[in-house]
Amino acid sequence: MNNPEESNLSPEELEARKEEMKVFYDTAVPYLESQLKYEKLLTDVEEARFKRANFQYQWQMLMANTQPAEGEEGQEETPVEKTQAPKGKKLKRM
Repeated sequence: MNNPEESNLSPEELEARKEEMKVFYDTAVPYLESQLKYEKLLTDVEEARFKRANFQYQWQMLMANTQPAEGEEGQEETPVEKTQAPKGKKLKRM
């Protein structure tokens, strides 16, 4: 888009203006590269945090699904308990 101020400039002034902009951008590039590096590292950290939280959630769901619900413990007899004789009083030998 044309800036009305630039359209009133002479060719020499326009060339000087372009050179000023080039110097400005050339000096800004190292700062922008540093910012880009920072933003990429920050993104990597956030992705790692998300993956860790997701893994912890999946682990909790797995553990919750493999453990019996409250109140179910002790209700079913194990095969060993079914085959053992009932416990009672033992007679003493004399």
